[in-house]
Amino acid sequence: MNAMIETTDVVKHFKTKDGVVKAVDGVDISVTEGEVLGLLGPNGAGKTTLVKIIATLLEADSGTATVGGFDVSDVAKVRPLIGLAGQFAAVDDVLTGRENLEIVGRLYQLSGKEAADRATEVLERLSLTDAADRLVRTYSGGMRRRLDLGASLVGQPTVLILDEPTTGLDPRTRLELWDFLRELVAGGTTVLLTTQYLEEADELADRIAVIDSGKIIAKGTADELKERLGGDVLFAAPVDRSKIDDVGRIVGAIGNGDPWIDDRTGEVSIPVPNRIEALLAAGRQLEDEGIELADLGVKRPTLDEVFLALTGHAAEVEADEPAPSGKGGRR
Repeated sequence: MNAMIETTDVVKHFKTKDGVVKAVDGVDISVTEGEVLGLLGPNGAGKTTLVKIIATLLEADSGTATVGGFDVSDVAKVRPLIGLAGQFAAVDDVLTGRENLEIVGRLYQLSGKEAADRATEVLERLSLTDAADRLVRTYSGGMRRRLDLGASLVGQPTVLILDEPTTGLDPRTRLELWDFLRELVAGGTTVLLTTQYLEEADELADRIAVIDSGKIIAKGTADELKERLGGDVLFAAPVDRSKIDDVGRIVGAIGNGDPWIDDRTGEVSIPVPNRIEALLAAGRQLEDEGIELADLGVKRPTLDEVFLALTGHAAEVEADEPAPSGKGGRR
């Protein structure tokens, strides 16, 4: 199938007070028609910079990027193909929700009736019909976010670029949006989705690209990436949180690599080559040291654990900062 989004060796630098930062460092991605590519990375990894280049909002320093076969420098041909929802809602507070969407429709050169019909359809799909004729300044944060997402859909784009689209949404609305995106993809829409919610990528993405410090460090399906951890993860949680480092020492000698200690849940986890042997060994050694357990088991790895193994830090923290104590975890 034809690539609807393709980048080759894309590079982008920014000057800062501390020197030059390479925000995007030779990125190659390809998204075929009707596919969802999940672009995963922590804050500062280069996701939004890459999105802006693909969406014609920022010029790359080198490399090429195409959408629908057109180079992104050909703005007149690329922009009509794209629907874009950035990280922050970009809606007009002094207009109603319906007026916001109708204006976007007219910018897509729809007739007045077409723009009104599309606006009504989008408002219904995103559960905003009851608030359609209220001023946006009266909307909650979640409603504003949904409206912003709706604006990206009014033109019925063939390529939808979503930069952390569900940030700030409540769980119910997030699930509704996921269902809506699945319907769009079933109709042939191509989606580039950046997210820090690894569950979201697991649910929606056909393939995943992990970006860190401006570079793509891994690609594949969610299952393929999980297999890179060896297939299984041993986890153990002591009753006494003060024993968590002792648990880490014990399971660290059993598994592969360094254990992941989650300070929020009190759970220690590590990839293991043999689930039965690892489970028996961990149980025996922890009992020998008198450590009472709240939980012990073996599970399939999550994308969170894959991400940590690949990057060395959690998805929600800055790329160049360690996870803060009590929020996230440590190696």
